[in-house]
Amino acid sequence: MTSRQPNTSPIHLDEVSKAIIEQLQQDGRRSYAAIGKVVGLSEAAVRQRVQRLTEAGVMQVVAVTDPLQLGFARQAMIGIRVTGPLQEVADRLADLDEVDYVVVTAGSFDLLAEAVCASDEELLELVSGKIRTIDGVVSTETFMYLQLRKQTYSWGVR
Repeated sequence: MTSRQPNTSPIHLDEVSKAIIEQLQQDGRRSYAAIGKVVGLSEAAVRQRVQRLTEAGVMQVVAVTDPLQLGFARQAMIGIRVTGPLQEVADRLADLDEVDYVVVTAGSFDLLAEAVCASDEELLELVSGKIRTIDGVVSTETFMYLQLRKQTYSWGVR
């Protein structure tokens, strides 16, 4: 999700809503009519449920891309230590185009930010020229991705 402060209280989903989500996780382009046949609802009822789930921020249906295929040769997770309010730094990180994921953590880093860059030079500019210049950033540690072994989006209904 792209919201900065997602809803942290879980929404109770019935089995039909979970089944709809599972169908869309398998194929985000699956028709509402096909989903309706599986879950026992009309096409219109499925459309309404999907709309309610997306408006509530429970899910979003998006195209997942392979950064390497799109010319982004560098992916990294950047651990960031902060002094002062974390939210302000997290919001500044979230505003950066190269950053696609920001999370406040407990542990040796205050924040983690995932970056997708076209080159080593772009990653260097991001870390040195943008992230380290944000007020409150004390230090960073960059973890370069060498190989992606697993990435799933099915945790919502397993």
